[in-house]
Amino acid sequence: MDDGDSLYDVILGVGNPLMGDDGLGIAVVARLRALWGDEPELMLVDGGTWGMNLLPIIEQARRLLIVDAIDRDAEPGTFVTLHRDDIPRYLGRTLSPHQLDLREVLALAELRGRLPEETTAVGIQPENLALSLELSPVVNATLPALLEDIEFRLRRWGYAPRPLEPAHA
Repeated sequence: MDDGDSLYDVILGVGNPLMGDDGLGIAVVARLRALWGDEPELMLVDGGTWGMNLLPIIEQARRLLIVDAIDRDAEPGTFVTLHRDDIPRYLGRTLSPHQLDLREVLALAELRGRLPEETTAVGIQPENLALSLELSPVVNATLPALLEDIEFRLRRWGYAPRPLEPAHA
């Protein structure tokens, strides 16, 4: 990939916040926004279930970190890291209910030569994917380790925390 016109480091939270643990990526991005504030070259993206609408964001990324509930048939609450070549893009089992669209987006970005070399997915093995607005207790218990891993990556990328200023009344 040519990084000449890649402007951003991207943390992309994906999932459906109405489906329990599948909302993990969205919850993480919301927490990161509060802890890290705004950085001109860092995009914290609530990707929800946007599908192909994520393609321009992915293709403009220098580095891409996807945050999601990742089903690997592991013990619920297990921390999961997948590197670029391990993230399923073409065939194989889906890792979460919305993964089909994301797999297609990643495959298209790769086909066009625009998938960042540093593409990683991090997440937690879900326990509950039923209709719920809450993360399960076991996923919540692993959430600090996931946030710590992401914060380590952000520091390695050269960013420092800049919490948002509280709104004045």
